[in-house]
Amino acid sequence: MHIQIEGIAKSMEQARIAEYTELLLKPWRMIWLNILSGIARGVGIAIGFTVFAATIVYVLQWLNLLNLPIVGDYIADLVRVVQRQLEGKTY
Repeated sequence: MHIQIEGIAKSMEQARIAEYTELLLKPWRMIWLNILSGIARGVGIAIGFTVFAATIVYVLQWLNLLNLPIVGDYIADLVRVVQRQLEGKTY
């Protein structure tokens, strides 16, 4: 019986039931943790998208240097639009 109770206690400790229960008893802490995790997730998405978009623009500029007839004009226009947006100018 003692071994079974120790096994149950060990499994509950591994599942962090006590921490979860404590979190449920303090709703403001749960709200605060959710706000922080949401901010962190948003910043991560923004940084990731920025790196992805910069990589795409860099590849498009590199393809523009190859002077492909039809694709090159389209890419050049796209790069110009992006550069104008980065400079804060409108069309």
